Amino acid sequence: MPFKPSRRHLHTATYVDNKLYILSGFDDSIGIKGIAGIAGKQFFYLDVSVPFNTQEILWHDLTNINLVPSHIGAGSVKGGTNNNTIVLCGGRYLANAENKASVYTFDTRSNSWSIPTIIGESYIRRRRDLTAIINDDGKIYLFGGSLIGYNIVVNDMLILDTINLSWGKSSTLNAPIPRVYYGADLLPNQTIIYIGGETFVNQSLTLNEVYMYDTINDNWSTKKTSGSIPSNRAGLSAVLGLDGQRVIIFGGYRNNRIISAQDSLYTLNINTFEWTIPKIFGNIPGPRCLHKANLIGNYMVISFGMGYQQSESDILLLDISNNDEYKWVINFNPPISSSSPTSPTSPSSPTQIFAQKSAAAIIGIVIGSLISSILLTVGIFFLYKWTKNRRIQKNETSTSDNYNLQRTSVITATNNYNQSSQGVISTTLTNNKVYNHGRENEEIMKIHDNEDNPINDENIISEVTEIKNHGQESISVNNNQSSSIQNINNINNIDNNVVQYLKDEMIQVVRQEVNQLINSDNSNNNY
Repeated sequence: MPFKPSRRHLHTATYVDNKLYILSGFDDSIGIKGIAGIAGKQFFYLDVSVPFNTQEILWHDLTNINLVPSHIGAGSVKGGTNNNTIVLCGGRYLANAENKASVYTFDTRSNSWSIPTIIGESYIRRRRDLTAIINDDGKIYLFGGSLIGYNIVVNDMLILDTINLSWGKSSTLNAPIPRVYYGADLLPNQTIIYIGGETFVNQSLTLNEVYMYDTINDNWSTKKTSGSIPSNRAGLSAVLGLDGQRVIIFGGYRNNRIISAQDSLYTLNINTFEWTIPKIFGNIPGPRCLHKANLIGNYMVISFGMGYQQSESDILLLDISNNDEYKWVINFNPPISSSSPTSPTSPSSPTQIFAQKSAAAIIGIVIGSLISSILLTVGIFFLYKWTKNRRIQKNETSTSDNYNLQRTSVITATNNYNQSSQGVISTTLTNNKVYNHGRENEEIMKIHDNEDNPINDENIISEVTEIKNHGQESISVNNNQSSSIQNINNINNIDNNVVQYLKDEMIQVVRQEVNQLINSDNSNNNY
């Protein structure tokens, strides 16, 4: 037979790892507001990693492993090293409990309770009817509440450091008046907002001002509100909207009367502090107070509470995915990012991050080295060509001068202009040119993934600039110019040899550099 929990209020509801854990509270099947003096001890959860309908909820019972005594009005948060621990603070016990600790922890992975040892425990007076808020530094803030055994409502702030396991207190300068049953939530700037509540004499407090506690600078401030200000109320719930720019409140009571369903839902802009009544679609549920609300995916999930009809579900779903309008629904669709009910998404490990950065560094260095080598080779080649051309020009000038001198001597000696003219040497030397064909599509380097060796010499494909010499024509010379022709041919041979040598040297240098980088990266990963 499926587990069916009792109706309750002043319970705790903690969302951890795709599960909504419900613990204790007044058992309303016994009596209104616990008149019979009995608090529930039930402990169970709702799996929100799978879709569900609020009319057919499958609860999972954990009551048989509950170490915590029956209690009401406690505060609870998600914390721990891996954010998979429930931290339960305060609350009032209605039975003779053997372990009346102020703090309990529940490990959701091992399903086990424990009582931590906390420095300063003896100086802390346990309290109830408050809301626990944890910030990004792992500190739990417990404001106000009623001191157990003294019937006194207070306005100080207890701080539980979950990292160093020690108690502390905040400044009370400009703190709001003492209160219980207020709404509270942590804003993106690490400020806690406090809304409404009730004094010791059952007087519901106004919402024309809200109170801000800066957890970073340890100071209080008060903000006046405007717009459609809700009526005074206590026993309400508050969650931060999906856009991080508004707080949504629901339910509550005023002077011992439950707020009507039509007056239950408001939003507060946390930049302008203006109250508005959102557009609402769907079947509006009945009113309730002293319930809990959690933000899960696109929904404000409201659990249990006091005042709703037997025909209504213990769970209410308000779809807040559209900031301009909200909708009451009965079908829950889990967040897309949910991977499994027991395995939260974790960021990349330092080793993974290092490996990613190392691979990127290798690629960048190799490409940079290859481009630098190509540019250096081209520069050396042009310098070499310029020097060679200068040498050719000097040789041509010397040959031409010798030829003219010989011809002048012949003419002077014979003084015969009818002598058959000697063949005129016509030499044409076309400058060598460097052509880079298809460079716009050239793949300088390609690195393939390989399970055994991520970067391999065979994976590196490098193309060196092809050097072509076009337009060189044969030169017809006489015997006096044979020396120059031989010099030119020798230079061309040297040209080709130098280019090939530079090619080989460049590829060898790049290959050695890649191997060094691979060895260095593997050594770093071993650490």
